[in-house]
Amino acid sequence: MTVYDDRHDAAHRLLQVLPPLEEEDVVVLALPRGGVPIGAEIAESLHAPLDLILVRKVGAPRNPELAVAAVTGPGDAGLLVNVPTARAFGLSRSDIDALAASERTELERRRNAYVGGRAPLPLKGRTVLVVDDGVATGTTLRAALTALRNRAPARVIVAVPVASAEALETLRGLADAIICPEPQLRFGAVGAAYRVFDQVTDEEVIHMMQEANARGETKE
Repeated sequence: MTVYDDRHDAAHRLLQVLPPLEEEDVVVLALPRGGVPIGAEIAESLHAPLDLILVRKVGAPRNPELAVAAVTGPGDAGLLVNVPTARAFGLSRSDIDALAASERTELERRRNAYVGGRAPLPLKGRTVLVVDDGVATGTTLRAALTALRNRAPARVIVAVPVASAEALETLRGLADAIICPEPQLRFGAVGAAYRVFDQVTDEEVIHMMQEANARGETKE
């Protein structure tokens, strides 16, 4: 089911199908790590600032790639449970909290590593383009979009190269528009849609965020 050569190819395809945004105050938010190369390329093309929206998937026991929940920060308010999946594994809320503990720690580590002390970009009244490299269950992206609404953007557009039709359906109502050139993800494997799907490292994310920040400072 190879659809894209790599994330660069996916970014190019997304740029071709995005709605006109030239007249809007756009901020691109990428989900680390895999969404950052795509988000960085889109942000540069749109001359828009790039920021991160940090979410950690809470994997199922013995199947860490399958999300039973997602965390967006400390505390219960930052935990979104994928109820059908949790039930299928017989997981209680306390079980999920225990699984999520290490992900909350990793979330904070990544926030500090990727952007240091830089404050999140203001989103109030702006058009926010949320980018990832693909959507399997939708749990991670739902958590991101739910948290995003608290920051009062004017409009939220989700742009992903590939996703399952079922996952996209769960996102409706959380975004004003969803752009997905390939809504036919099979076998739940995002990587299967790419010929090259290398792991994006922390160092690569840091470098891309520094480059995007430098472009923004040059514009100012």
